[in-house]
Amino acid sequence: MNLFNSPSAWEIEDLKSDNNWCFEVADTDRKQLTNSIKTVFDKDRDLFDYSPDEFDFGSSWKIIESAIKEAHHGKGLSIVKGLPREDLNHKEFRLLSWAIGLRTGVARPQGLASQYISAVRDIGTDYRAANGRGYSSNAELDFHVDVADLTILTCYNQAKSGGQSLISSGVTAHNYLFKERPDLAEAAYQFFYFSRQEEQAADEKPFYSLPLFEEMNGNLFCNWNRNRVQSAQNLKGVPKLSKLQQETMDALDEILIRPELMYTMYLEPGDMQIINNYRIFHSRTGYVDYENDLQKRCLYRLWLAPPDSIELPESWRDFYRSVGSAMVRGGIIGQSYDKSCKDFDKTHSKFLNMKIDAS
Repeated sequence: MNLFNSPSAWEIEDLKSDNNWCFEVADTDRKQLTNSIKTVFDKDRDLFDYSPDEFDFGSSWKIIESAIKEAHHGKGLSIVKGLPREDLNHKEFRLLSWAIGLRTGVARPQGLASQYISAVRDIGTDYRAANGRGYSSNAELDFHVDVADLTILTCYNQAKSGGQSLISSGVTAHNYLFKERPDLAEAAYQFFYFSRQEEQAADEKPFYSLPLFEEMNGNLFCNWNRNRVQSAQNLKGVPKLSKLQQETMDALDEILIRPELMYTMYLEPGDMQIINNYRIFHSRTGYVDYENDLQKRCLYRLWLAPPDSIELPESWRDFYRSVGSAMVRGGIIGQSYDKSCKDFDKTHSKFLNMKIDAS
């Protein structure tokens, strides 16, 4: 175990004193993006049928690309403000989010239905249930990572109240745990078991195991999701948590919410948040929504495998299915991963010069 000094090992003051992780699209670029989306949009066309070359981002792409680079290889977090929102309806804004994803990496499926883009909005899901997922509930969430190198969230509507985004650096939390409780830091390098929330594919077990922290090639890889650890305790074949593991979980969660470490923000309509999922832990406060469906909180979420990804530890194979650099990896394959999904993965990986694990 080591202390890690990297741009992603930030504290709140670092984000406030250096805003190189914040970006904004200019008014002229916003208008161009709006026109491009409206020109290309076809309500009867499947998202898989769109090509990255169809969208004209103009000079806004340099801004978006810089934000992606900062999240992927810098602080692990970035925000882009000013994406067109006022003149785009839900489906057009969804297409804009998808178009950004097409340029950035290969989108990964996100659940039982093998959906490649998710609307983050409350449909009454019980987050704490055995099959609960946070994105479809209005509950306060535990700190967690998503199953992909990068998560992109684009905001269409805010909630009536609440729904605040909470961000904390896994690398910083590791360093604090190492300095304050080296015995617990050592325990965090052991394997913990996580439930797949009943969304496993036919070739997967209902759970997977991973350390909370692991080092390889000078990089620290961070993983956490208390809700899934607790759900896994009800699954056959999962060992019971030791007292040391429970204490480690509690200590980690306490560190993550310290005022000097946890960054909070409200995503506003037209904002795009980008997160590196093996560096940064994220969460959200609970929220109260509007009664009118057109006003309800809605964000669009993409999980992406970018072409410049780094190699992951071998222990992550069961979680990401592939661990090599520049691989199409990650996602929740689910139970509706069909020929159209496979064809999209193959075609788009070829466009980005990426590899697919033949196994």
